[in-house]
Amino acid sequence: MHKVLLNGADGKMGAMIADIIRNNPEYDLEVSVERTLANPDADGEFDIIIDFSVPSAVEKAFELAKKRKKAYFTGVTGLSDEFLNKIKSEKSIPVFYAANASLGVFYFGKLIQFAKELYKDYDAAMREAHHIHKKDAPSGTAKTLAGLIDFPYDKIISLREGEIVGTHEVVFETPFEEIRLSHIAHNRKLFAESAVIEAVWLTKQKPGFYGVGDYYSSTRI
Repeated sequence: MHKVLLNGADGKMGAMIADIIRNNPEYDLEVSVERTLANPDADGEFDIIIDFSVPSAVEKAFELAKKRKKAYFTGVTGLSDEFLNKIKSEKSIPVFYAANASLGVFYFGKLIQFAKELYKDYDAAMREAHHIHKKDAPSGTAKTLAGLIDFPYDKIISLREGEIVGTHEVVFETPFEEIRLSHIAHNRKLFAESAVIEAVWLTKQKPGFYGVGDYYSSTRI
């Protein structure tokens, strides 16, 4: 049984991850420590940190994982380039970063890369929409997708409305036609379930930096 320090346990994603771990013993995980806004320094034994807190709290959690020589998984978006570069160069512990843990989004990224080659002479546009509580815009997922097709971040159209879970759309167009490709998430559990599965995988990896692509490559039949 791998013990989990859950950073951001009082957030929507944190609560969902805790619930998935409790109700799915086959993952062989147990939440042993819960860090919340009221108790940000909670400590205890753990084998992996799963971090869905806020950008200001990730540095402390990451350094704790390094100090204890334990795995670190984060899906927090809006992180600084400095911190991202730090975790990407980590060699002493297994580290996993995913702005979006969903395999469906990973496949969508492959799809838009292929589409860009097909429609290379078309103009491109990108739009993303999320709930009103999401603070970063464009979303981390939108930036990741934009990077795959060399689309400038400042051209991404962002919408914050209601309780939209997450929509990402890429459009290729000419004056005569347009092709729309979109990924629409209907439930946040999609991200939480994917994160737990990938975190289990991370506990078995050697020190280094990993992402969804690494998980996908290692589990393909």
